[in-house]
Amino acid sequence: MKRILCLLLSALLIIGQLTACSLKKEEAETGKTSSDSSVSALTSIYSGELERNVTLRVLENDTAIEQGYFNELITAFNEKYKEYGIVAVDANMDQRSNLADDGPYGYGPDVLYQANDSLMKYVEGKHIYPIPAENLDCFSQVPENAWAAYKSEVDGNSYYMGVPVNVQSSMLFYRKDMLPSDWETSWDDNNNKVPDMVENWNDLYQYSKSIVASGEGKYGYMRSLFDVYFSSGFLFSYGGYIFGDNNTNPEELGLSAGKSEVGADVLQKLAAVMNEECIDDSITVNAYSKLADGSYFATMTTPDVYTLFIKELVLEYEKQGMDREAAQTLAEENLMVTGVPMLPASGDLTEQNPELIPFKAMGGINGYAISAYTKAPNASLAFVDFATSYEMISKRNELLGVIPARADAAKEAGGAAEVVFNSLNEGNIVIMPSITEMVQVWAPAETFFTDLAKDAFRTADKKYTSYDTLKSALKAVDQQIHDAIYTLSE
Repeated sequence: MKRILCLLLSALLIIGQLTACSLKKEEAETGKTSSDSSVSALTSIYSGELERNVTLRVLENDTAIEQGYFNELITAFNEKYKEYGIVAVDANMDQRSNLADDGPYGYGPDVLYQANDSLMKYVEGKHIYPIPAENLDCFSQVPENAWAAYKSEVDGNSYYMGVPVNVQSSMLFYRKDMLPSDWETSWDDNNNKVPDMVENWNDLYQYSKSIVASGEGKYGYMRSLFDVYFSSGFLFSYGGYIFGDNNTNPEELGLSAGKSEVGADVLQKLAAVMNEECIDDSITVNAYSKLADGSYFATMTTPDVYTLFIKELVLEYEKQGMDREAAQTLAEENLMVTGVPMLPASGDLTEQNPELIPFKAMGGINGYAISAYTKAPNASLAFVDFATSYEMISKRNELLGVIPARADAAKEAGGAAEVVFNSLNEGNIVIMPSITEMVQVWAPAETFFTDLAKDAFRTADKKYTSYDTLKSALKAVDQQIHDAIYTLSE
């Protein structure tokens, strides 16, 4: 019996050594750790014991770095975990760096912050780890439709592959001091103390026309229309969508669905009260300075660039002779941020007292993910837990103006943050699909929106003169996306 037992133990030892050698060979060839072979086993990734004396390279948003938030974040984290020798540092990489390219060679970050569609493209190649979301402090405070952006099926099981940080969606930025002096009597039909032109597109359209007609070289609402992220909301609001089955089925395309052609027509009419800079990215680039110098009354963009608008407005006031403190105070008083105006159900921007419907904007959930190439998964998880705490999310909102994905932080911030958070809960923010096929949507849709904007400035050769011509064009876009996903990839 002793001899048999010795033989069995020897055999097990040899098998264990061979297995270890096999895993080390795989790790050397792929750059991944052995836990990647069983991504469904979270306990094999996170032991619960913090690695000691490790440096975490964190890839953050450029604005967060430039505005000083990231430095505050890592300084606070490093202080809390200094007894373990854990140090978080800037990965010092472009925020659009590709983990799939960099990770296997040891150049990628341990933790990365990006939009959900960018992070979820790493799931298929197992470049990021699933996360034990239920164990995080933020779990109960983040709504399910935000977590859904990071939900994935792996080996028949559901996992969260990222942790929501903030909600990205469209918001209206406007200059309060450019409102007409009589707006409270002439532009507040519902007497709610909010200017009508920032509540609905019909009044914003009319006000924009009046500003252009003044002949001062100024404009009302201005936005680069080729930008799919912002323009697609006009299609969604009238029944359009990107993919079927809640944006999970790429075999079904729906930009032409419902009455999306009505939304396209609204967009074309808005282009007519702009100038030809709406065709390309000129307005996107100039919006900060043009809003600051009074050339534009309003634009649509995401809340995370609030500080950039403030910065330009402060500089403009300083040019006028104000000191920095007074300029800062006046800039914060005059730059207003609110939800996107409501649309007329009929699609007619000239209709008086129209029935209004909510604007369904494209949005995203920016968050953190943990690289599958990290040597310190537990320390990385600790960083993500710390960075998504109430205190740090609130600080992020304070310094950057972003919309917290945490309910408690959004409620505390109030104002625009609460408006967007509620829009997410009410289903008026359409989260960008988190499937890889989304990459094929941008070019065909951008081409259509560019041509639509151009059409507003054509004369006898206009292309989109009816709902039927717009519907046909949108169907063509759907077909182009389908071909890019399937036919051209074969």
